[in-house]
Amino acid sequence: MPTALSPEVRTTALDRMSREVLDVLVIGGGVTGAGAALDAASRGLSVGLLEQRDWASGTSSRASKLVHGGLRYLEMLDFALVHEALHERGLLVGRLAPHLVHPVPFLYPLRHRVWERVYTGAGIALYDTLGGLLGRVGGRGVPLHRHLSKKALRRVAPSLRDDVAIGAIRYWDAKVDDARLVQVLVRTAVGHGALAASRTQVTGYHEEDGRVAGVRAVDLETGRELTIRARHVVGATGVWTDHVQELFAAQGLTVRASKGVHIAVPREVIAGDDGFILRTEKSVLFIIPWPTHWVIGTTDTPWDLAKDHPVASAADVDYLLEHANAVLARPLTRDDVLGVYTGLRPLLQPIDVEAGGTTRVSREHTVATVRPGLTMIAGGKYTTYRVMARDVVDMALEDRAPGEDPEAPIPASLTEELPLAGADGYRVRWNRKAHLAEAHGWTETRVEHLLDRYGSLVDEVLALVDADPDLGRPLEGAPDYLRAEVVYAVTAEGALHLEDVLTRRTRLSYEQADRGTASARPAAELMAGLLGWDDEQREREISTYLARVEAEHAAEAMPDDSSAEAARLRAPEIRPFASAS
Repeated sequence: MPTALSPEVRTTALDRMSREVLDVLVIGGGVTGAGAALDAASRGLSVGLLEQRDWASGTSSRASKLVHGGLRYLEMLDFALVHEALHERGLLVGRLAPHLVHPVPFLYPLRHRVWERVYTGAGIALYDTLGGLLGRVGGRGVPLHRHLSKKALRRVAPSLRDDVAIGAIRYWDAKVDDARLVQVLVRTAVGHGALAASRTQVTGYHEEDGRVAGVRAVDLETGRELTIRARHVVGATGVWTDHVQELFAAQGLTVRASKGVHIAVPREVIAGDDGFILRTEKSVLFIIPWPTHWVIGTTDTPWDLAKDHPVASAADVDYLLEHANAVLARPLTRDDVLGVYTGLRPLLQPIDVEAGGTTRVSREHTVATVRPGLTMIAGGKYTTYRVMARDVVDMALEDRAPGEDPEAPIPASLTEELPLAGADGYRVRWNRKAHLAEAHGWTETRVEHLLDRYGSLVDEVLALVDADPDLGRPLEGAPDYLRAEVVYAVTAEGALHLEDVLTRRTRLSYEQADRGTASARPAAELMAGLLGWDDEQREREISTYLARVEAEHAAEAMPDDSSAEAARLRAPEIRPFASAS
């Protein structure tokens, strides 16, 4: 099942999309759109998938990187949503993507000795129950919660201030390398016959007898204009839902954007292996452990500015530091912040800010055929992407196109049983990590890093190293990544630009203090020959990335959203958009 997203595969996909009539065309390369492409392709349909930037370049690479049921939705008595999300968590951990989705323990600090332990403990016990006892699939899942005394809490979380809790409840959820999961979804869909092309902007629609029958699009890499015909068009564009409906002369769903900001701090500044979940006056705050850093987030505030480049202001960063420092014995400062990233959550219905802002808006998704031939989906949460994808494909297929048999059964979704690329064989290779480390002269930690990024697809990365041992060296400026990973990002993972590699195929743009700038030139030099860049293009890739980092730094010093956005927009686009038609 070839799954490579090489430049050649992309070109072939666009050629075929311009010639064939597809069963389903999906617009939007985030987690829901990628999931919809896989869902439709695995039903035996001919499928196209378009994304105007890089895969997962919007919300799907900029959230809390958690796969969870959502304890706060349990407090809202939204049992159905929590149960659904925990079921999906079990599928991802146990069957679909065990190489990318990993259980992680969280501590819920308790401040009151009796009633809070009883009340919160009962809620978390219900959380475990809604997850299917252990949330297990195939005998694998996350452990049950347990209560910790103050002494036990001090042992597992020595960085916690002594006066902030009389104990804790330790429960489990899961974390995900979100951008990687999206590109693996795309690769899996391609392996089942889907045609996929990033950096392809939809500029208008094709209509036949009053029905949407395809799109007009521009390949932003070449300027080539395309008409792509399809019996069913699916829009999975998140916070761009209103824009897409306007482009298609349709209306039906209303989406508002909520800004979520996260910061990363070094692993050594907080001791322990457990994450934290903390209440704030607006929402909840997570402190999430990763191998080299902690992610702290999130904010939840309305965003009414342009949606292409949401950024954090100084107020956002200070808010996160203040609330983390409320429980940490060693206060964090601005100097501890390695990086910052900001995403926009797509929330359904207008938001009454005075009544409580975005935190009261439901995260459940809505699917609607907003005009014949065009079905849109909005809302939801990352964890339930597979359910959302199934629902939007079901509804799209119910809107029968001319020539389709109205009585023909709709093929059933198969994705609940379909492991993603890299899942099969992952655990076998994990058991052999000592042998892999010895064979290549690496530490087991290095091999674990590779296995948790590629799963069984690590064989393809190792083949690059075997063919050219120089690729087995760490990438300059990024000791946790191999040079081979840059090459693999281009030849197999769809990376077309330097920012694709430094912000999404790796996480250098926020997990290192220099935000990947020291690696920009070495990575660009590896990419240049693979993508046919001349010297001018290579230097443009480097300068554009450096300008982006500089602009984000400037934004983070600004006092509010408007001034922060103005600072960010000073950086140029590597591929400017075309005018809509």
